[in-house]
Amino acid sequence: MRIGLFGGSFNPPHNGHLHLARSVHDALALDEVRLIPAKQPPHKSAAAYAPAQDRLAMCRLAAAAEPWLFADDFELLQDGVSYSYYTVTHFAKQFPDASLFLLIGGDMLRTFTQWYRWQEILQHTALAAIAREPEEYRELEKCAENLRQYGKIHLLNVEAFPISSTKIREDVQKRRNNSCYLPENIVQYINERNLYAGSDAQWSK
Repeated sequence: MRIGLFGGSFNPPHNGHLHLARSVHDALALDEVRLIPAKQPPHKSAAAYAPAQDRLAMCRLAAAAEPWLFADDFELLQDGVSYSYYTVTHFAKQFPDASLFLLIGGDMLRTFTQWYRWQEILQHTALAAIAREPEEYRELEKCAENLRQYGKIHLLNVEAFPISSTKIREDVQKRRNNSCYLPENIVQYINERNLYAGSDAQWSK
């Protein structure tokens, strides 16, 4: 088994996330990719989040169209900050015979040596780092080469998908149509649950 671990706030999950997951799945011949919504990432405020169960439900809706894509609630069930070290070691124990690939953005590769127990992360998983354009790829190759003495690094060039969860939340608040950025079932879920419609104080829990 070759398993991709794709963590993030997924607040909400959108077509850009799906494009990235599909690109890495195809490029590395992965058997599955797991969307792992974070309870509280180390560098973000939990106040900016929709409820955990709503983000998990939206990840499940996002995964419904692909047989190789799954939503996983591991980080949501943990206490405290969602450090990748704990997530990676959990899946290494759950799938001892699998090859794991941790999907990260190019900005994360640049700061990877500042991550909590980063060297131990590389003992359990390969990194699948995403470059958005050829110039960034050349820059990140230097970072990747420095890290390869500690573990396996795959640097992939994936065309950028011009959308962000922040922009989607702003559009919802301003009642703008953003259906082109989200799977239809997630648009319906956001509308039914009235997510992101007011200020952060109204919808974060």
